[in-house]
Amino acid sequence: MTSMEWKPVELQNYLSILRDRWIPALIAALLVLGAVVGFTLLQTPTYQAKNRMFVQTQAGGSVTELNSGVIFAQQQITSYADLATTPLVLEPVIEELGLDSSPQDLASQISTSVPPETLILEIAASSEDPGQAAEIANATAESLRQTVSELETDGNTSSVELTVIAPATTPSSPASPSLPRNLAVGLVLALMAGVATAVIRDLLDNRVRRPEDIEKTFERPVIAKIPSSRDTKHLPLIAAQHPQSLQAEAYRDLRTNLQFMGLAEGQRSVLITSSLPGEGKSSSAINLAHVIAQSGARVLLIDADLRRPSIHQYLSLEGNAGLTTVLIGEAELDELVQPLETEGLDVLTSGPIPPNPSEMVGSEKMEQLLATAMAQYDFVVVDAPPLLAVTDAVVLSHHVGGALVVARSEAVKKQQLAQALQKLESAGGRTLGVILNRVPTGNRGAYSYTYTYSSDESAVKPSAVAEAAGSVTPAATTETVASAEPARQQLLEQGASSDELGSYLRPTRRRAGRRRASTRPDDPSTTPRTWPVTSVSRGEDAHR
Repeated sequence: MTSMEWKPVELQNYLSILRDRWIPALIAALLVLGAVVGFTLLQTPTYQAKNRMFVQTQAGGSVTELNSGVIFAQQQITSYADLATTPLVLEPVIEELGLDSSPQDLASQISTSVPPETLILEIAASSEDPGQAAEIANATAESLRQTVSELETDGNTSSVELTVIAPATTPSSPASPSLPRNLAVGLVLALMAGVATAVIRDLLDNRVRRPEDIEKTFERPVIAKIPSSRDTKHLPLIAAQHPQSLQAEAYRDLRTNLQFMGLAEGQRSVLITSSLPGEGKSSSAINLAHVIAQSGARVLLIDADLRRPSIHQYLSLEGNAGLTTVLIGEAELDELVQPLETEGLDVLTSGPIPPNPSEMVGSEKMEQLLATAMAQYDFVVVDAPPLLAVTDAVVLSHHVGGALVVARSEAVKKQQLAQALQKLESAGGRTLGVILNRVPTGNRGAYSYTYTYSSDESAVKPSAVAEAAGSVTPAATTETVASAEPARQQLLEQGASSDELGSYLRPTRRRAGRRRASTRPDDPSTTPRTWPVTSVSRGEDAHR
């Protein structure tokens, strides 16, 4: 399925989404928290003073009269609370304190409340001046006491009496804004804003970031996840230059997964392509070919990107003659393959860039060349142009066992990958799976840990590299080259730089013969071969 469908976010993915999107989530949270703090600081402090009064009735001495008085007071106390904010009570307060406000304005500064199951009336007054707040609360309580006494007078005696039990005092701290309360509310809002921002960005992001984006959206397996590395551009053959790295282990996982892809006998070949340029298809092809050769198979890496070839530049190989030279009949395959220092790995570079790349890769000679290569080698890896740019990869996909599409994490969009997969499958090509490249190590599905099981030998020194490189003279025989292999492998395992080991990535010197003598043991029990090895020799007919 290559159609784009919206997938609901599962509860267990929220934490992972926050981990992936922590920067925008943090920015949103800080903005909300800053807005709350700023709003708090810009508010004018308001002080509140509270006066407490007790309501009682003038009842007789009998129990019945006392109960009746309590019930009456409970019924009337809510009316007294409402009465406290009326002009009848507030006008005397304005006159007494000389306030420049109307009864309605003053009423907005006063609030009353009655605690449940009590005969206590609370009058709270608010003001920007703490002293004035206390004065308004006390004056309002006194005015209310007098007004109730007048209203409830029966003849010469008042039946209800209001007594101040706690006069208002000048507050020492503002009641509003409350910085602790607002900070607590701001933290909650900031957390909600951060989570919402991360989830929304994740739902709206149309870039491929994680294996789930491919497996759920396109129902295609991600057969390898290559972690991101700062050395990717400078170390294209990282599986050889840093064999203990996470990247090298990921390519070995890719090699293992390919074994279960059901490539038919005689079709031990794979096409490496991508949706767009710059996703790492060429480096993936180089490293895949290297790890397959390390398993004991004889591998041919073909640079079939006849528009922007790069393998000869990555590996410092001769690029003036190669695939196009063979296709136009000027040379044979055996004459132009260049062996690398990796035992059993040969490379056929692109050769001169032709004016008609699509026609050349789709020609009968190209099909014959691939058939010959698959007859002479145990496995063939073909580096092809991007799918969305040109049709070369689609044409080549018919002549190989299957295609692997490289998708660079956080670079290619889901729509672009969908178009690439659809383009490949519409033409009848077989898609083996997707290689998710340059996955951030902190991302979901990426490598978050590593096991180290290697020697504790000290790091190799540049002088040792130069000494080992100088020990192989241009006139070295095949035996001399083979004997230097352990030293070079040790330098590779110890993480020598690409500049120091550049000579080891070049083909074996021609004076030693086009192909180095094999150093692999004959005993299969000591060196198990992961990939089936055909018995067809180089000189046999490829079409047999």
